Amino acid sequence: MTVRAYELMIIVDRDVDDAANTAVLNRVQELVGVDGGTVPTVDKWGRRRFAYPINHKDEGVYSVLEIVTEAGNLDEVDRYLRLADDVVRHKLIRLPDAEAARRGLLGGSEPAAAPAGAGDPGKD
Repeated sequence: MTVRAYELMIIVDRDVDDAANTAVLNRVQELVGVDGGTVPTVDKWGRRRFAYPINHKDEGVYSVLEIVTEAGNLDEVDRYLRLADDVVRHKLIRLPDAEAARRGLLGGSEPAAAPAGAGDPGKD
């Protein structure tokens, strides 16, 4: 199997406490780890306003996780997030290999060098 990089956004109900939000994030990390994957970064964005009401609410607590794992073994994570009562929405995307390498997520990869002429626009 091929190792791939993913980005997972989770929106948790605004009414749950910080401990419940942390429990959701910890459970996702456990599920990824069981299959041999890693979660290099967890970025907590905090409370944000929705573009439109979801379940009669207008705010949620956002978190974004970067996941590095073998392709195809995130089904259990997706299932957990669909069934979790505290999770309002989640979105899992596979990062393109070039973006994953730029972020340094793929093993042994160096961040991609900028192409010639893509530097500072003020320099020639």
